[in-house]
Amino acid sequence: MTWILLFLVLSANGQERSPMIPIGLSVISQVNQGNSYITFPTDIGNIEPLWFEGNVIPNFYLRESKNSRLMGVLTPQIIIRMYQEKSYPVRTPSYMPQITVYYQLKSESTSRSKSLFLRLAHHSNGQEGNFFLENGDLNLKSGDFATNYFEPGFIITNVNKRLNAYQFFKSSVEIHPPGSSSAELDGIYSKTRWHNAVSIFKLPAKSDSDTEKNADISVKAETTWMFGDLNDRNRLSADRLNLSLTFYYHPKFLEDIGLFVQYYHGLDYYNMYFSHRLDVLRFGLMTEKLRF
Repeated sequence: MTWILLFLVLSANGQERSPMIPIGLSVISQVNQGNSYITFPTDIGNIEPLWFEGNVIPNFYLRESKNSRLMGVLTPQIIIRMYQEKSYPVRTPSYMPQITVYYQLKSESTSRSKSLFLRLAHHSNGQEGNFFLENGDLNLKSGDFATNYFEPGFIITNVNKRLNAYQFFKSSVEIHPPGSSSAELDGIYSKTRWHNAVSIFKLPAKSDSDTEKNADISVKAETTWMFGDLNDRNRLSADRLNLSLTFYYHPKFLEDIGLFVQYYHGLDYYNMYFSHRLDVLRFGLMTEKLRF
């Protein structure tokens, strides 16, 4: 794929120069966990009219010190959507608590490192209504959605001095074991998913200061391929592919937030809305607490 080739080319370029500051496990985990954000009510595409979508991802670190090569992260993630309807309802939030364990492998190079991770996660909407309506449609307002999964994967990090940038490549497999999900999801919800992501963080021009910096801009490309039974879709159907591209800009006058634009194509990730296909361009504010 194009973005994989981009990562490999940039990585090769980065190796031509002397290494920059090596990347610690804290930064690696923050890139993998994702950022909190809130969207503007200006989505372009086929998603329902929203006032906003909010993604809240607080992380709690379990480690001996900042230099530890083994670390745990507790994350009580919540995604909510407020709809442009009467009373501005916030329907069936996605509750996604998870614990992730990271281990950074020893590396002879200070410009590149490899890390392993294992995530245990739950995804539900806190409802107890019937999964289907009487007409057979999904009960989007109060249907009981719940699933549990584990996700092993690895992360390759690279320092590119020529571009003054940090690069990350992640690959993982999300597995929902038998009996760990609502029975109604069988055959209509993918229980095995292959995730890939490339992230590039471009730092500002260097100065004499040794203080840590935010990235000026960042780009993240993500893909997910969904295996297993999925509404009788062909196993090679393009409908099994989810794509996301996010561009983030951090203005100098802001400290921990910036502006982002994101294009998403694929099945919806919002609990009971999982069967909806989205093609949406969205804008909003995103936290960015990474320091390089």
